[in-house]
Amino acid sequence: VQLQASGGGLVQAGGSLRLSCVASGRTPSTYAMAWFRQAPGKEREFVAAIRWSGGVTNYEDSVKGRFTISRDNTKNMAYLIMNSLKPEDTAVYYCAAIPSREGAVTTTSEYRYWGQGTQVTVSS
Repeated sequence: VQLQASGGGLVQAGGSLRLSCVASGRTPSTYAMAWFRQAPGKEREFVAAIRWSGGVTNYEDSVKGRFTISRDNTKNMAYLIMNSLKPEDTAVYYCAAIPSREGAVTTTSEYRYWGQGTQVTVSS
């Protein structure tokens, strides 16, 4: 499975971005998906995860109410809509997938496939 993330960019504080992630290759029949981020000098951290069916989501506390994760399984796509962006949201954002898992998994180490990352920079 290959994951390709896109949609990052430079935005002012308070602005919005939509990240997209497309899965290609030998995609499994079901797979959990999530977004993570890594700021310079920091470890990669969980941002948001979504169940295969889309009915369950989990968010890191600092993004609750501002970010929304969604997916379209007919297109093998996942999205992260980010509103009210803050400078502390600046990071490289990665999408990730776990084959044959349906839940909204939040643990970094459980994810098997990773996209290449897309840079999000929020200026103050």
